[in-house]
Amino acid sequence: MAKKIVVLGGGESGVGAALLAQAKGYDVFLSDKSELGEAYRNQLLEHGIPFEEKQHTETRIFEADEVIKSPGIPDHIPLIKSLREKQIPVIGEIEFAARFTKARLIAITGSNGKTTTTLLTYHLLKTAGLNVGLAGNIGDSFAKQVITDSFDYYVLEISSFMLDSMVEFKLILPF
Repeated sequence: MAKKIVVLGGGESGVGAALLAQAKGYDVFLSDKSELGEAYRNQLLEHGIPFEEKQHTETRIFEADEVIKSPGIPDHIPLIKSLREKQIPVIGEIEFAARFTKARLIAITGSNGKTTTTLLTYHLLKTAGLNVGLAGNIGDSFAKQVITDSFDYYVLEISSFMLDSMVEFKLILPF
């Protein structure tokens, strides 16, 4: 039986994570407390990924072997606390996607200048002729890009909210 993955949040990172989980053979369900954007809803329908919007059905969510949480969902809400009490792992899209890529990852974080530094790093690598992707808080979902895993490098803009959902994710130095 396939491992059950529940994705919380149906925006760019959540839908990307759901698509990657499905591509890797997981039993996937996506739940969003808000209404999904039309483009995201259509992607889920097109790929036959079950989802709910405008609610979180806890009984279904608690069946998960692992939960992938969108960065905009705070750790302190009752649902996340309950998942942790039930010892259901809760991770973010970046950590989940990193499991499935052989590319080198360059993660940029901090208080100021993340986007500029990320774009500059991406531009320099691309101009140098390297096969590089751009993801994280910028560009397309990292998880969605990892489905094809066609890049040798990814430059990732990582917010503090994304860092909160990283448990085992590590970058290997030196570059």
